[in-house]
Amino acid sequence: MMTTAEILTALLLLIAGIGIFLVACQMMSSNLESASSNKLKNLFSRASGSKLLGVGIGAVGTAAIQSSGATTVMVIGFVNAGIVSLAQAATMIYGANIGTTVTAQIVALGMFGNSALSTSVIFSALAGFGSFMMILGKRDIIKKTGGILTGFGMLFVGLDLMSDSMAGFAALDSVKIFLAHISNPFLLVLIGTVFTAIIQSSSVMTSIAIAMVYSGLIGLDQGIFLTMGSNIGSCVVAILAGITSGKNAKRTALIHLIFNCSGVVIFMIAYYLFYFIGGITFGGMFESVFPGVPQTQLAMFHTFFNVMTVLIVLPLTGMLVKIVCRIVPDKPDNIENPDAPRLFFIDDNMLKTPPVAVEQTKKEIVNMAGIAMGNFNRSLEIICNMNFSEENDFAKDEKELNFLNYAIVNFVVKLSEKQQLSEEDHIYLSSTFRTVRDIERIGDYAENIVEYAVSLKNSNSSFSKDAIKEIQHLRDLINDMYEKVMRAYTNGDMFSLGQADAVEEEVDVFTKQMEDKHIERLSEGICSPSVGSQYLSLSSNAERVADHLMNVGKTIRIKTM
Repeated sequence: MMTTAEILTALLLLIAGIGIFLVACQMMSSNLESASSNKLKNLFSRASGSKLLGVGIGAVGTAAIQSSGATTVMVIGFVNAGIVSLAQAATMIYGANIGTTVTAQIVALGMFGNSALSTSVIFSALAGFGSFMMILGKRDIIKKTGGILTGFGMLFVGLDLMSDSMAGFAALDSVKIFLAHISNPFLLVLIGTVFTAIIQSSSVMTSIAIAMVYSGLIGLDQGIFLTMGSNIGSCVVAILAGITSGKNAKRTALIHLIFNCSGVVIFMIAYYLFYFIGGITFGGMFESVFPGVPQTQLAMFHTFFNVMTVLIVLPLTGMLVKIVCRIVPDKPDNIENPDAPRLFFIDDNMLKTPPVAVEQTKKEIVNMAGIAMGNFNRSLEIICNMNFSEENDFAKDEKELNFLNYAIVNFVVKLSEKQQLSEEDHIYLSSTFRTVRDIERIGDYAENIVEYAVSLKNSNSSFSKDAIKEIQHLRDLINDMYEKVMRAYTNGDMFSLGQADAVEEEVDVFTKQMEDKHIERLSEGICSPSVGSQYLSLSSNAERVADHLMNVGKTIRIKTM
């Protein structure tokens, strides 16, 4: 019989174990994200294609960062930014549910061995080795690897504390009798759901259930229902992310909830069918397949449950998307203004997975550069042909550029505070502030050129044919340079940067030639001084556009992405 002090000790051990386990999950997740940032970026950049590819991306990504919640929130960000479709997001969420079962398998593995040197002791010792690497390591990758090992080892330190507390409670007949009475499957599912929703980690709930089954505190079937409930409770993170986002983000969160609830409903129906027809239980099935290892029995059920749910729901993805679109319908009267400025590739939900957010930031900046150059070309079209038909489109994109200038910088400030970023990512993000400013300035110079066109229009003037040909040649040079700069910026291509640098020198030489030719035309009376003033200003502005483009390209010299 345990004393009050022993009961209190066991309870405190349980709380301590849960706390260490949660910290370990966070530490391992953040360092895994940082150490594998480039691989994660490449993985999620393929977020399109077949359903199986989506499932694979979700599973591998979640297994890598050890957090289905982070993966789901990131997918919601992708949908909100319009990067992936609802159907593709659904398959990635399916995969995240499979990937999260890795934690349960690791926990079960750590419970093998009853000798003085069990696997749990060996794995726990990794926390010490990892700590030494974090403290003594000089290189960033060594420190991150140390963080991964420390988090991995702490998982088992926390698990041991939880197991010890469970063993203490298992010695109390009153506790056993109380838990034995909680045999109603629906009540157990509810308990698993509520507890997971509170701690916002299905991995912790599943690990506690494994520890309870391993210590004999509850039966395998009870653990199975608690685990099923944890799947529903894990939707809370996604729901919170969806509520604060757009319509499609809400639909994605709803897909996650329906998918997880569907799995529980299907397995509950199957449980009662097996039980009433043949007297078979899930616990009995897995005990016969994996005899004598209760921790593995529950971990394997967890994997089986999620894989089977995916196999059942995957063919019905199209129908599921239609259902959520009806539940969260489009509202014609409240449709957002399609011309309103917006971010195209980044979303605050992506801050949950910083390495992927870095890659999306680069895409947003490349997109911003495309908008700026589009307006530059529009401005030359307007002034050369005195065609103001695209003036409204120009104004809309100038407004978009001003918005992106603020919004990207604001996002990067928040992203830079994340600990999961590698040193390379930090270096890159530090360069984005100037890059965004350079791109915004290209838009400003294009705006100047349109103002010159308006001035010419008001004075019923225009450029000569020779001047227009020179402007068009300058435009072609700068567009060629733009393509090379973007290739260099996107791929870290130093050869393309060298090519862009050569074109920039051509621009400098040619703008000097434009000045000389203008003076010739002025002396010959072909153009007036007022028109010539606008021409020289245009030439100077275009040269500055080339300079800012070159500044964007040169940032690859200070980063190694």
